[in-house]
Amino acid sequence: MSSGDYIATGRPLSEIPRTTAATGSDVPRVLARRTGPPAAWWGMLMLVASESVLFGAFIGTFFYLRFNDPQWPPAGDPHPKILLPVIWALVLATTSPLMQLAWRAARRGSLMAVRSFIVVALAIQTAYFGWEVHDYHDELSAMPIGRDAYTSIHYVLLGADHAHVFAGLLFDLWLLWKFSRGITTYRANALQAITWYWHFVVILTLVVTAAITSAAVG
Repeated sequence: MSSGDYIATGRPLSEIPRTTAATGSDVPRVLARRTGPPAAWWGMLMLVASESVLFGAFIGTFFYLRFNDPQWPPAGDPHPKILLPVIWALVLATTSPLMQLAWRAARRGSLMAVRSFIVVALAIQTAYFGWEVHDYHDELSAMPIGRDAYTSIHYVLLGADHAHVFAGLLFDLWLLWKFSRGITTYRANALQAITWYWHFVVILTLVVTAAITSAAVG
């Protein structure tokens, strides 16, 4: 072997698992040999980190405005609902373990289980998104748009969260399309990254729901 046949750690290139090349029954074995997260996971981590900063600014603005307003929400604005938003946020939270189970099924090479868990998660996520969009429209009709800061930050938070849920639905549809043609480590890597995206969206939705509903109890 020449010097170019080795990587920086001194290991021969032939010993480095090509984790995106394996298919079918080779997937569990190749994934088990992997010593660290794939590039897709690191990419998703950077996306989640940047979006966390963005939402941190939104939520910080919400509470800054709240603590500097003697009445929150301001007079004339309806108080936000509590029960249904909390219930639906908890319903969405059930899809986080479902996506994790799909990823574990991919590690085992169980294609049918992967598809089943993603389909169930997608159905719940779609139901959540449909209810939220309907409720968002109803609130939009009732609130005095542009009249005060509360209205603005309320819709910024909800709209941004809904956009992230919608992006997750597109990710799920893409996964189902990919896994309809079989299982590969490339697709398993994508599933792992998207699973972590859904963990982030669930936590984000719970935090946004808590912030929004706090205006009705404080």
